[in-house]
Amino acid sequence: MDNALLSIGLSAVLIGFATLAFMVHRELGPFAGLNVAGRWLLTGLFGMGFVAFGIKMAVALAIERLPEQTIAPLLAMQAVAARGDEQFDTGFINPAPARQAHYVWEALPEAAPEPADNPGNAAKVALGQRLFNEKKLSGDGTLSCTSCHDLSGHAGADARPTALGIDQQTGPRNTPTVWNAAFMSRLFWDGRAATLEEQATGPILNPIEMGLPTSAEAERRLRQDANYRNDFARAFGDRQPITFERIAQAIAAYERTLITPDAPYDRFVRGDATALNPAQLRGMALFESLGCVLCHRGPSFSDAGLIGGESAFRIFPANATPYEKQYDLLLDGKRGTWRIASLRNVALTGPWLHNGSVDKLENVVRIMASAQLGRSGKLNTWLNDDRQLGKADRSPIGDKEVADLVAFLEALSSDRLVVAEGKEKK
Repeated sequence: MDNALLSIGLSAVLIGFATLAFMVHRELGPFAGLNVAGRWLLTGLFGMGFVAFGIKMAVALAIERLPEQTIAPLLAMQAVAARGDEQFDTGFINPAPARQAHYVWEALPEAAPEPADNPGNAAKVALGQRLFNEKKLSGDGTLSCTSCHDLSGHAGADARPTALGIDQQTGPRNTPTVWNAAFMSRLFWDGRAATLEEQATGPILNPIEMGLPTSAEAERRLRQDANYRNDFARAFGDRQPITFERIAQAIAAYERTLITPDAPYDRFVRGDATALNPAQLRGMALFESLGCVLCHRGPSFSDAGLIGGESAFRIFPANATPYEKQYDLLLDGKRGTWRIASLRNVALTGPWLHNGSVDKLENVVRIMASAQLGRSGKLNTWLNDDRQLGKADRSPIGDKEVADLVAFLEALSSDRLVVAEGKEKK
């Protein structure tokens, strides 16, 4: 296409120059009484217009052929400079993820995916449930997985700012819920475990959680129990099956049954138009339009989900926010990189954030809008779709928007967990 345009342009220049030369030598030159040299001089003067036109065309085609990533940022920076920097925060340019068109809402599947090397069966799930509640897997015999992951009263968490471990030691992180963990591609706040099997081994050997000294000690304790020897044989089919790896596999198999596809949101997406109230519907629309879905997407409401997840980690806080000091959001004065938490049952798992510093869900919404979406003032932005720098006036979200978003988040809560938590509070 470019070569064709260039050929047409050059042909036009040559034809125009030839026509001009003919007119000067046959009409204007004789009429003005010019000799041959004078006629060529006049032809050159008139022909400068055609030369300028040719140069402009060549430059335009050269720019057109430059890679977009080379020229677009330069033009964008000129546009930004032309607008000036008054009242804008020029110290930080916010990376804005690419905009998504036609976001598709998804319900949670009725069953979690299983790995090929650890297929579930009834005996293995029953064994995993027993191990999940087994205090022998802690150093002093007082703790089990349920000590921090209360499946009924606290929606799979513990209602503490940070976990309480062996010898009353306080951990550094808020306890994530175990419900729907089977749909996550990364586990723990820092995402260091890629599977439920890998995650299950961590707390047992952690000196400030369950505190067993070695994996061999876990094996020794369970091998002393004849019932466990029989349970492992039924689950794995071996005569001497009790190993630390199989302990983790059984717990993981059980955890893959801990799913909650019965939230009002799921019923709405599956076709029940009455499942969400007006405030929840408004919150759902805001959740998409504000950009929450850029991180909390898919049926798990996390980009760290096994289904639809793309990038499991985000910097937090991504933008400078007035909430940093109030809620101690930084790690040793620096921004941290965290696995994106699932929002399933989030309304039931407070207090919130990695350090459990926020005790009201409304405040979590305000913090995330400010820290992750930049809804805290006038900012410079980078638009990935357009590959341009820009300006954005992102005022804080209002109380009504906060209330609607909280209402939508409550619609992600399992009905049976809401009932269970209500009974616990009574």
